[in-house]
Amino acid sequence: MFVELHMIQNFAPANLNRDDTGNPKDCEFGGVRRARISSQCLKRAIRNASVFSEITGVPTAERTKRFVSRLTDLLTEAGKPTSEAEAVVPDFVEAFASKLDNKEKSLTAVLLYFHPMELQEMTAALVESWNDLVDQGDRKATLKRITRTLVTQFKGRTSAPDIALFGRMLAENPALNIDAACQVAHAISTHRITMEMDFYTAVDDLRPDDTAGAAMMGFTAYDSACFYRYVRLDWDQLVKNLDGDTDLARRTVEGFLRAAAAAIPTGKQNAFAAHNPPAFMLAVVKPKGMAWSLANAFERPVHAKDGLTSPSVAALDAYWGRLTAVYGLEPGSYVVALSLDADLPLEALKGNCVATLEDWVEATLEALPAGEA
Repeated sequence: MFVELHMIQNFAPANLNRDDTGNPKDCEFGGVRRARISSQCLKRAIRNASVFSEITGVPTAERTKRFVSRLTDLLTEAGKPTSEAEAVVPDFVEAFASKLDNKEKSLTAVLLYFHPMELQEMTAALVESWNDLVDQGDRKATLKRITRTLVTQFKGRTSAPDIALFGRMLAENPALNIDAACQVAHAISTHRITMEMDFYTAVDDLRPDDTAGAAMMGFTAYDSACFYRYVRLDWDQLVKNLDGDTDLARRTVEGFLRAAAAAIPTGKQNAFAAHNPPAFMLAVVKPKGMAWSLANAFERPVHAKDGLTSPSVAALDAYWGRLTAVYGLEPGSYVVALSLDADLPLEALKGNCVATLEDWVEATLEALPAGEA
Protein backbone atom coordinates (compact mmCIF):
# COMPACT_ATOMS: atom_id res chain seq x y z
CA MET A 1 0.00 0.00 0.00
CA PHE A 2 1.48 3.33 -1.08
CA VAL A 3 0.45 6.96 -0.66
CA GLU A 4 1.73 9.44 -3.23
CA LEU A 5 1.38 13.20 -2.83
CA HIS A 6 1.68 15.77 -5.60
CA MET A 7 1.58 19.49 -4.82
CA ILE A 8 1.67 22.76 -6.74
CA GLN A 9 2.90 25.59 -4.51
CA ASN A 10 3.65 29.12 -5.66
CA PHE A 11 5.98 31.24 -3.51
CA ALA A 12 6.42 34.99 -3.41
CA PRO A 13 10.02 36.27 -3.77
CA ALA A 14 12.16 34.31 -1.30
CA ASN A 15 15.41 32.47 -0.61
CA LEU A 16 13.96 29.41 1.09
CA ASN A 17 16.88 27.01 0.65
CA ARG A 18 20.39 28.33 0.10
CA ASP A 19 23.44 26.74 -1.47
CA ASP A 20 27.04 27.16 -0.26
CA THR A 21 27.23 30.63 -1.85
CA GLY A 22 24.05 31.89 -0.17
CA ASN A 23 22.07 31.82 -3.41
CA PRO A 24 18.73 29.97 -3.80
CA LYS A 25 19.31 26.37 -4.83
CA ASP A 26 18.60 25.57 -8.46
CA CYS A 27 19.04 22.86 -11.07
CA GLU A 28 18.63 22.22 -14.78
CA PHE A 29 15.60 20.27 -15.95
CA GLY A 30 14.10 20.11 -19.41
CA GLY A 31 17.00 22.16 -20.72
CA VAL A 32 16.28 25.25 -18.60
CA ARG A 33 17.23 26.52 -15.16
CA ARG A 34 14.76 25.73 -12.38
CA ALA A 35 14.40 26.85 -8.79
CA ARG A 36 14.90 23.97 -6.36
CA ILE A 37 14.21 23.13 -2.71
CA SER A 38 16.15 20.10 -1.48
CA SER A 39 14.39 17.05 -0.09
CA GLN A 40 16.38 17.37 3.16
CA CYS A 41 15.06 20.92 3.60
CA LEU A 42 11.47 19.82 3.00
CA LYS A 43 11.75 16.85 5.38
CA ARG A 44 13.06 19.07 8.16
CA ALA A 45 10.22 21.52 7.62
CA ILE A 46 7.71 18.66 7.83
CA ARG A 47 9.12 17.01 10.97
CA ASN A 48 9.40 20.39 12.72
CA ALA A 49 5.87 21.50 11.83
CA SER A 50 3.95 21.69 15.12
CA VAL A 51 0.93 19.93 13.61
CA PHE A 52 3.01 16.77 13.03
CA SER A 53 3.73 16.04 16.70
CA GLU A 54 0.28 17.33 17.71
CA ILE A 55 -1.43 14.72 15.54
CA THR A 56 0.91 11.81 16.27
CA GLY A 57 0.92 12.56 20.00
CA VAL A 58 4.65 11.75 20.07
CA PRO A 59 7.54 14.25 20.31
CA THR A 60 9.85 14.36 17.32
CA ALA A 61 13.25 12.72 17.54
CA GLU A 62 16.47 14.65 18.14
CA ARG A 63 19.24 14.86 15.53
CA THR A 64 22.41 16.09 17.17
CA LYS A 65 26.16 15.78 17.63
CA ARG A 66 25.68 16.70 21.29
CA PHE A 67 24.67 13.17 22.20
CA VAL A 68 27.28 12.87 24.96
CA SER A 69 26.05 15.90 26.92
CA ARG A 70 22.40 14.92 26.35
CA LEU A 71 22.92 11.45 27.81
CA THR A 72 25.13 12.80 30.60
CA ASP A 73 22.34 15.16 31.66
CA LEU A 74 19.83 12.31 31.71
CA LEU A 75 22.09 10.20 33.92
CA THR A 76 22.66 13.15 36.26
CA GLU A 77 18.89 13.62 36.49
CA ALA A 78 18.66 9.92 37.37
CA GLY A 79 20.88 10.59 40.37
CA LYS A 80 24.29 9.55 39.08
CA PRO A 81 27.29 11.78 39.91
CA THR A 82 28.18 14.07 37.02
CA SER A 83 31.88 13.12 37.20
CA GLU A 84 31.02 9.41 36.83
CA ALA A 85 28.56 10.08 33.99
CA GLU A 86 31.17 12.17 32.16
CA ALA A 87 33.58 9.22 32.37
CA VAL A 88 31.12 6.51 31.29
CA VAL A 89 29.06 8.18 28.56
CA PRO A 90 31.83 8.84 25.98
CA ASP A 91 32.87 5.18 26.13
CA PHE A 92 29.25 4.08 25.73
CA VAL A 93 28.61 6.38 22.77
CA GLU A 94 31.69 5.13 20.94
CA ALA A 95 30.74 1.51 21.60
CA PHE A 96 27.10 1.98 20.67
CA ALA A 97 26.79 4.57 17.90
CA SER A 98 29.67 6.76 16.79
CA LYS A 99 33.26 7.79 17.26
CA LEU A 100 33.82 11.14 18.91
CA ASP A 101 35.01 14.22 17.08
CA ASN A 102 38.80 14.33 16.87
CA LYS A 103 39.00 17.95 18.03
CA GLU A 104 35.99 18.29 20.32
CA LYS A 105 35.46 15.15 22.39
CA SER A 106 32.11 16.37 23.70
CA LEU A 107 30.71 16.00 20.16
CA THR A 108 30.16 12.89 18.05
CA ALA A 109 31.81 12.64 14.65
CA VAL A 110 28.42 12.43 12.94
CA LEU A 111 24.88 13.52 13.68
CA LEU A 112 22.94 10.92 15.67
CA TYR A 113 19.17 10.59 15.36
CA PHE A 114 17.29 9.12 18.31
CA HIS A 115 13.95 9.60 20.02
CA PRO A 116 13.71 10.82 23.66
CA MET A 117 12.10 7.49 24.58
CA GLU A 118 15.09 5.65 23.13
CA LEU A 119 17.39 7.90 25.15
CA GLN A 120 15.42 7.01 28.26
CA GLU A 121 15.85 3.30 27.48
CA MET A 122 19.60 3.80 27.07
CA THR A 123 19.70 5.67 30.37
CA ALA A 124 17.81 2.89 32.17
CA ALA A 125 20.18 0.25 30.77
CA LEU A 126 23.22 2.20 31.94
CA VAL A 127 21.76 2.87 35.39
CA GLU A 128 20.99 -0.82 35.86
CA SER A 129 24.66 -1.73 35.41
CA TRP A 130 26.15 1.43 36.87
CA ASN A 131 28.48 -0.15 39.43
CA ASP A 132 30.12 -2.30 36.74
CA LEU A 133 30.39 0.70 34.41
CA VAL A 134 32.08 2.90 36.98
CA ASP A 135 34.69 0.18 37.55
CA GLN A 136 37.15 0.69 34.67
CA GLY A 137 38.16 -2.96 34.80
CA ASP A 138 34.58 -4.12 34.11
CA ARG A 139 33.48 -1.26 31.87
CA LYS A 140 34.48 -2.63 28.47
CA ALA A 141 32.76 -6.01 28.94
CA THR A 142 29.70 -4.34 30.48
CA LEU A 143 29.39 -1.87 27.60
CA LYS A 144 29.64 -4.73 25.12
CA ARG A 145 26.76 -6.51 26.84
CA ILE A 146 24.60 -3.36 27.12
CA THR A 147 25.27 -2.41 23.51
CA ARG A 148 24.31 -5.87 22.28
CA THR A 149 21.05 -5.73 24.26
CA LEU A 150 20.14 -2.23 23.06
CA VAL A 151 20.90 -3.03 19.42
CA THR A 152 18.59 -6.04 19.63
CA GLN A 153 15.96 -3.85 21.28
CA PHE A 154 16.17 -1.05 18.68
CA LYS A 155 16.84 -3.09 15.54
CA GLY A 156 14.30 -2.40 12.79
CA ARG A 157 11.92 -0.45 15.02
CA THR A 158 11.51 3.00 16.51
CA SER A 159 9.18 4.94 18.78
CA ALA A 160 9.53 8.09 16.66
CA PRO A 161 7.11 8.70 13.78
CA ASP A 162 9.61 10.99 12.04
CA ILE A 163 12.39 8.37 12.16
CA ALA A 164 9.90 5.78 10.90
CA LEU A 165 9.11 8.07 7.96
CA PHE A 166 12.54 9.37 7.04
CA GLY A 167 14.79 6.56 8.27
CA ARG A 168 18.03 6.42 10.20
CA MET A 169 21.52 5.61 8.94
CA LEU A 170 24.56 4.91 11.12
CA ALA A 171 27.58 3.80 9.13
CA GLU A 172 29.46 2.67 12.25
CA ASN A 173 26.59 0.52 13.50
CA PRO A 174 24.39 -0.57 10.55
CA ALA A 175 22.28 -2.72 12.87
CA LEU A 176 20.65 0.53 14.06
CA ASN A 177 19.72 1.57 10.52
CA ILE A 178 16.02 1.96 9.71
CA ASP A 179 14.82 1.98 6.12
CA ALA A 180 12.84 5.13 5.37
CA ALA A 181 9.13 4.61 4.73
CA CYS A 182 8.97 7.86 2.79
CA GLN A 183 10.70 9.12 -0.34
CA VAL A 184 10.78 12.91 -0.82
CA ALA A 185 11.76 14.47 -4.14
CA HIS A 186 13.51 17.78 -4.51
CA ALA A 187 10.87 20.38 -5.29
CA ILE A 188 11.49 22.03 -8.66
CA SER A 189 9.91 25.02 -10.33
CA THR A 190 7.49 24.23 -13.12
CA HIS A 191 9.06 27.00 -15.21
CA ARG A 192 12.33 28.69 -16.05
CA ILE A 193 13.62 31.00 -13.32
CA THR A 194 15.95 33.97 -13.22
CA MET A 195 17.74 34.73 -9.99
CA GLU A 196 17.46 38.33 -8.82
CA MET A 197 19.52 40.41 -6.40
CA ASP A 198 18.34 42.72 -3.65
CA PHE A 199 20.72 45.56 -2.81
CA TYR A 200 20.15 46.51 0.83
CA THR A 201 21.47 49.16 3.17
CA ALA A 202 21.31 49.67 6.92
CA VAL A 203 21.47 53.01 8.69
CA ASP A 204 23.27 53.56 12.00
CA ASP A 205 20.63 55.09 14.29
CA LEU A 206 23.28 56.77 16.43
CA ARG A 207 25.35 58.28 13.65
CA PRO A 208 26.10 62.05 13.94
CA ASP A 209 23.68 64.32 12.11
CA ASP A 210 26.40 65.52 9.78
CA THR A 211 27.29 61.96 8.66
CA ALA A 212 25.69 60.79 5.42
CA GLY A 213 25.34 57.31 3.95
CA ALA A 214 24.65 53.80 5.14
CA ALA A 215 26.56 51.98 7.86
CA MET A 216 26.24 48.66 6.03
CA MET A 217 25.28 47.51 2.56
CA GLY A 218 25.17 44.25 0.66
CA PHE A 219 23.30 41.94 -1.70
CA THR A 220 20.79 39.12 -1.10
CA ALA A 221 19.88 36.70 -3.87
CA TYR A 222 16.28 35.56 -4.30
CA ASP A 223 13.81 34.19 -6.80
CA SER A 224 10.07 33.61 -7.10
CA ALA A 225 8.81 30.23 -8.28
CA CYS A 226 5.86 27.90 -8.58
CA PHE A 227 7.04 24.50 -7.36
CA TYR A 228 6.02 20.92 -8.03
CA ARG A 229 6.47 18.70 -4.94
CA TYR A 230 6.32 14.90 -4.87
CA VAL A 231 6.35 12.38 -2.00
CA ARG A 232 5.87 8.61 -1.89
CA LEU A 233 5.00 6.86 1.39
CA ASP A 234 5.19 3.09 1.89
CA TRP A 235 2.45 2.15 4.38
CA ASP A 236 3.73 -1.38 5.03
CA GLN A 237 7.27 -0.14 5.74
CA LEU A 238 5.88 2.54 8.06
CA VAL A 239 3.95 -0.03 10.10
CA LYS A 240 7.02 -2.28 10.24
CA ASN A 241 9.23 0.59 11.43
CA LEU A 242 6.71 1.39 14.17
CA ASP A 243 6.84 -2.22 15.37
CA GLY A 244 3.37 -3.10 14.05
CA ASP A 245 1.53 -0.24 15.74
CA THR A 246 -1.09 0.49 13.05
CA ASP A 247 -2.86 3.09 15.18
CA LEU A 248 0.33 5.14 15.49
CA ALA A 249 1.02 4.56 11.80
CA ARG A 250 -2.36 6.07 10.85
CA ARG A 251 -1.72 9.06 13.12
CA THR A 252 1.70 9.39 11.50
CA VAL A 253 0.16 9.48 8.03
CA GLU A 254 -2.40 12.06 9.16
CA GLY A 255 0.30 14.18 10.77
CA PHE A 256 2.41 13.85 7.65
CA LEU A 257 -0.45 14.92 5.34
CA ARG A 258 -1.20 17.99 7.43
CA ALA A 259 2.48 18.86 7.93
CA ALA A 260 3.24 18.47 4.23
CA ALA A 261 0.54 21.04 3.50
CA ALA A 262 1.62 23.39 6.29
CA ALA A 263 5.41 23.06 6.26
CA ILE A 264 7.39 25.86 4.63
CA PRO A 265 11.20 26.12 4.74
CA THR A 266 12.51 28.80 7.08
CA GLY A 267 15.38 30.15 4.96
CA LYS A 268 15.53 33.99 4.98
CA GLN A 269 11.89 34.19 6.04
CA ASN A 270 12.54 37.17 8.31
CA ALA A 271 13.60 39.03 5.18
CA PHE A 272 10.92 37.74 2.76
CA ALA A 273 8.00 36.22 4.74
CA ALA A 274 7.02 33.93 1.86
CA HIS A 275 4.32 32.01 3.70
CA ASN A 276 2.27 30.67 0.79
CA PRO A 277 0.21 27.46 1.17
CA PRO A 278 -0.16 24.97 -1.70
CA ALA A 279 -2.64 25.87 -4.42
CA PHE A 280 -3.27 22.26 -5.46
CA MET A 281 -2.77 18.89 -3.73
CA LEU A 282 -3.31 15.42 -5.12
CA ALA A 283 -3.18 12.24 -3.03
CA VAL A 284 -3.11 8.81 -4.68
CA VAL A 285 -3.45 5.69 -2.53
CA LYS A 286 -2.79 2.43 -4.35
CA PRO A 287 -2.22 -1.16 -3.24
CA LYS A 288 0.75 -1.79 -5.56
CA GLY A 289 2.30 -0.74 -8.85
CA MET A 290 5.07 1.52 -10.05
CA ALA A 291 5.71 4.91 -8.49
CA TRP A 292 4.48 7.89 -10.52
CA SER A 293 6.30 11.18 -10.12
CA LEU A 294 4.52 13.77 -12.24
CA ALA A 295 7.65 15.92 -12.66
CA ASN A 296 7.71 15.21 -16.40
CA ALA A 297 4.49 17.19 -16.69
CA PHE A 298 6.90 20.15 -16.49
CA GLU A 299 9.78 18.79 -18.59
CA ARG A 300 8.55 21.36 -21.08
CA PRO A 301 8.59 24.49 -18.88
CA VAL A 302 5.33 26.25 -18.16
CA HIS A 303 4.99 29.84 -19.37
CA ALA A 304 3.13 32.51 -17.45
CA LYS A 305 -0.47 32.87 -18.60
CA ASP A 306 -2.66 34.53 -16.00
CA GLY A 307 0.14 33.67 -13.58
CA LEU A 308 2.03 30.39 -13.19
CA THR A 309 -0.22 28.42 -10.83
CA SER A 310 -3.07 27.90 -13.28
CA PRO A 311 -0.97 26.62 -16.21
CA SER A 312 1.06 24.45 -13.80
CA VAL A 313 -2.10 22.76 -12.50
CA ALA A 314 -3.34 22.37 -16.07
CA ALA A 315 -0.06 20.70 -17.12
CA LEU A 316 -0.18 18.31 -14.14
CA ASP A 317 -3.82 17.45 -14.80
CA ALA A 318 -3.16 16.78 -18.49
CA TYR A 319 -0.12 14.62 -17.74
CA TRP A 320 -2.12 12.62 -15.18
CA GLY A 321 -4.77 12.05 -17.81
CA ARG A 322 -2.19 10.76 -20.30
CA LEU A 323 -0.55 8.48 -17.72
CA THR A 324 -3.81 6.86 -16.64
CA ALA A 325 -4.96 6.49 -20.25
CA VAL A 326 -1.77 4.73 -21.34
CA TYR A 327 -0.80 2.74 -18.23
CA GLY A 328 -4.10 2.48 -16.40
CA LEU A 329 -4.63 2.87 -12.68
CA GLU A 330 -4.15 -0.09 -10.36
CA PRO A 331 -7.45 -1.67 -9.25
CA GLY A 332 -8.29 -0.53 -5.75
CA SER A 333 -6.51 2.80 -6.15
CA TYR A 334 -8.04 5.92 -4.63
CA VAL A 335 -7.50 9.45 -5.95
CA VAL A 336 -8.44 12.65 -4.12
CA ALA A 337 -7.56 16.23 -5.07
CA LEU A 338 -7.87 19.60 -3.36
CA SER A 339 -7.85 22.85 -5.29
CA LEU A 340 -7.48 26.20 -3.55
CA ASP A 341 -9.32 28.05 -6.33
CA ALA A 342 -12.49 26.76 -7.96
CA ASP A 343 -11.44 28.08 -11.38
CA LEU A 344 -8.17 26.12 -11.65
CA PRO A 345 -8.32 24.20 -14.95
CA LEU A 346 -9.04 20.51 -14.33
CA GLU A 347 -10.27 17.85 -16.73
CA ALA A 348 -8.84 14.42 -15.80
CA LEU A 349 -9.01 15.13 -12.05
CA LYS A 350 -12.17 17.20 -11.99
CA GLY A 351 -14.28 14.41 -10.51
CA ASN A 352 -11.79 13.70 -7.74
CA CYS A 353 -11.88 17.08 -6.01
CA VAL A 354 -13.02 17.70 -2.44
CA ALA A 355 -13.79 21.06 -0.87
CA THR A 356 -11.54 21.40 2.18
CA LEU A 357 -8.26 20.22 3.67
CA GLU A 358 -10.22 18.25 6.28
CA ASP A 359 -12.08 16.41 3.50
CA TRP A 360 -8.80 15.72 1.68
CA VAL A 361 -7.07 14.30 4.77
CA GLU A 362 -10.10 12.24 5.80
CA ALA A 363 -10.58 10.78 2.33
CA THR A 364 -6.91 9.81 2.07
CA LEU A 365 -6.93 8.13 5.50
CA GLU A 366 -10.11 6.21 4.67
CA ALA A 367 -8.27 4.56 1.77
CA LEU A 368 -5.65 3.04 4.09
CA PRO A 369 -6.04 -0.50 5.44
CA ALA A 370 -8.08 -0.68 8.63
CA GLY A 371 -6.18 -3.59 10.18
CA GLU A 372 -2.69 -5.06 10.13
CA ALA A 373 -0.41 -4.16 7.24
